[in-house]
Amino acid sequence: MSRLPFAIAAAAGALALIAATAIPASAGVPAHRGFGRHGGPEYYLSLGDSLSVGDQPNAQGATLPTDQGYADQLYAMLRRDDRDLRLVKLGCPGETTATLNGGGICGYAGDQRYSLTADTGTQLAAALKFLREHPGQVPLITIDIGANDLNNCIALGSISAIAACVPPVFAAIGHNLAETLAALRAADPRATIAGMTYYVPELASWLTGAAGRAFAEGSLPLATALNSTLTADYAQAGAVVADVFTAFHSSDLTDQVYLPGVGMAPEDVALICAWTWECAAPPVGPNEHANAAGYAVIARTFLVALREAGYRS
Repeated sequence: MSRLPFAIAAAAGALALIAATAIPASAGVPAHRGFGRHGGPEYYLSLGDSLSVGDQPNAQGATLPTDQGYADQLYAMLRRDDRDLRLVKLGCPGETTATLNGGGICGYAGDQRYSLTADTGTQLAAALKFLREHPGQVPLITIDIGANDLNNCIALGSISAIAACVPPVFAAIGHNLAETLAALRAADPRATIAGMTYYVPELASWLTGAAGRAFAEGSLPLATALNSTLTADYAQAGAVVADVFTAFHSSDLTDQVYLPGVGMAPEDVALICAWTWECAAPPVGPNEHANAAGYAVIARTFLVALREAGYRS
């Protein structure tokens, strides 16, 4: 995930059209069940970016993978009903929808933990290889991807350049993610695939003054457009959607709650402070990644969405 500059507010007009047209497909999500109790191990396959590996800052401010991520916590919840279930985490910090399919950030050399006996080159190839090597043993695949795709646009800096850059990036996200989901579905039609929307760490800038408040407000059109694009692709592929954006109350700048050390603040801002490292003092923060409590919220959001779709481990 990447930090968004204040200038993104000027791109709201271009984003509004994308958000309006990226309506989830009407295809229903099929009822899924886990395949457990066949006498052998089963695997929950976790794919995505830094959130999928549970990245958090340490005391020195270095961002590192942890075992407190949403995949780890969702796995613990699911394993209560399926003791044969095992967790396989293939996520890659910094991954985009393009690099997930085409490689370039993380390598996937032979790893005996995951039965990856050869260098597959990309996260998608590693996932497909794992699915081929474990037919009928992967009841669940989760994925979070797309936030890092925005980095190149943000690096352009100027308002006009960002506004011109963003629309084709959203189109690329839609194309790449559709390709990923189609490949996963073809590799194992029985597996339940679940994706997620993103929370908005930029809301923490509301606490920094007038300019920061405008920045927080300006970040919401981009987040809404991104999440609409993701939701549409997941729905089109028949995947379950964990609506993390809503679980974090991300669009609520109206309701006020008490934030310790600050006073009254919008609820979504307070929750970003409570569930991520964005409001932590240096060197730990500001850091956009969820803390253990925030990852727990994401895990529960996945679990509720899976249960509502009929998935049973």
